[in-house]
Amino acid sequence: MMEAHLLILALALVLDRVVGDPPWLWSRLPHPVVVFGTCISAFDRLLNRPILADPLRKAGGVLTIALLLMASLGVGYGLHLLFTALGFLGVLLEIAVTAVFLAQKSLLDHVKAVADGLLYEGLAGGRRAVSMIVGRDPDVLDEAGVARAALESLSENFADGVVAPAFWYGLLGLPGLFAYKMLNTADSMIGHKSERYMQFGWASARLDDLANWPAARLAGLLIVCAAGTGEGIATAKRCFTVMMADHGLHRSPNSGWPEAAAAGALDVALAGPRIYAGDLVYEPMMNAAGQRTIGGEDIRRGLVLIDDAWRIGVGILVLLVLL
Repeated sequence: MMEAHLLILALALVLDRVVGDPPWLWSRLPHPVVVFGTCISAFDRLLNRPILADPLRKAGGVLTIALLLMASLGVGYGLHLLFTALGFLGVLLEIAVTAVFLAQKSLLDHVKAVADGLLYEGLAGGRRAVSMIVGRDPDVLDEAGVARAALESLSENFADGVVAPAFWYGLLGLPGLFAYKMLNTADSMIGHKSERYMQFGWASARLDDLANWPAARLAGLLIVCAAGTGEGIATAKRCFTVMMADHGLHRSPNSGWPEAAAAGALDVALAGPRIYAGDLVYEPMMNAAGQRTIGGEDIRRGLVLIDDAWRIGVGILVLLVLL
């Protein structure tokens, strides 16, 4: 029944928020995302050889993601059948498996480490912590740059690390969850606009954009709701206005929605020019009129905002179950 399905999702979200990714478990067992990455790397070595012409590399990338998605759908459906046959034990196992693919606690923990680094260890501590979650060069970041990077990562990963897997589980169950996480992992590994992956990762990057389209907008709306419950209707209105006006300034068709919403909710300026691997990437600022001199306390405000958005999402699921 649909209400049971949504209840499993709500309980999995809560389990993830409480337990997260326990090191004692994943130091003994391979995390499913690591298994996904191993499969993707195998196809990369086999079908993305530099000696191949670009059309063949693009075709290899299409074949790679097609086969991996079919395999992940099959594994997800097989687990669904197994858990259904196990009755109540199967329900508990499905809650646990679903929670593994959600990332609210780990996201908050990693971003909190950046705030703590800035507040207790200064710029060096903030740079060290933020280097664990973003790809930009930490050594060129000032305090505001570290804070912006942390807030952008927080809001973007709330969308694709929490809302998106929850959305696809809610829509298609374990097959949808497994397929989304395989696709998202592939995008993070091969969906780059580098010489090696421009052709081979093309299909994975485009499909990931499509898969994240609904979740990015839903995440933005949850942040708007969180801004309203935390700071009042005026803040929610500013949050929504900035989101609608500035989401298109981001180079990604999806990431701008939660990032612009967070910028409006916190009244800070996000994005702007930054350096990746020595190369300057220019991007206009979202909520350019917002505060630019930001630091650890602003990251903490962002953590509260995103956790409130998570609570609202769980609350909506529970309400749907009760109705």
